[in-house]
Amino acid sequence: MGRPREFDERQVLDAAIDAFLIKGYEATSTRDLVKCTGLTQPSLYNAFGDKRALFRHALDHYLEQTLRERISRLESSLQPGLAIAAFFGETVERALADKQQRGCLLVNSALEATFEDEEFRQAIASELIQIKDFFHRCLLEAHRRKEAPATLPADAVASHLLATLLGIRVLARVNPQRVLLTQAVSPVLTMLGLPPLPKPSWTRSALAAHNAI
Repeated sequence: MGRPREFDERQVLDAAIDAFLIKGYEATSTRDLVKCTGLTQPSLYNAFGDKRALFRHALDHYLEQTLRERISRLESSLQPGLAIAAFFGETVERALADKQQRGCLLVNSALEATFEDEEFRQAIASELIQIKDFFHRCLLEAHRRKEAPATLPADAVASHLLATLLGIRVLARVNPQRVLLTQAVSPVLTMLGLPPLPKPSWTRSALAAHNAI
């Protein structure tokens, strides 16, 4: 019978997330991970595997607390069009609250993905598809309820919304201004017949209530 782990796995993964957000996947060294987690290299790799495996664990932990939580919450509590608008509203607020401009771990990783690393690219792509699928489900339901005009195929619109999301996340890394980010989103929602971005006070309250920093 193996010895029980003598550390809090969530705390270790949170520390690894911080390291990857600050330096990026490639630039984060084993020494960085040892320093930020407080574990020795053998303990770290015995628990999680190599750097790639640790990153995948950290990314999964990150997504469970952020994107997946948000998608589940909004899709189950709001009308479909409002769920899309609220998703973008929370994204803008998260970006503005990121004072160190570290960005989103998933989007940052997408920018680092290279042609040579097929496994890494596919892992990131599959996660991005989950966001597109959320938009697609909401759009189909909004069309069914006649809450939004079905002038364009839902799949194409979902792809456009995903591209908009990635764009504002990248913009926020270099110029996190509310006007810039909202102007990048609001016309898209209007042209698609979707509800406008919610008021910042509402989205900040939602983020605080669900600890979705």
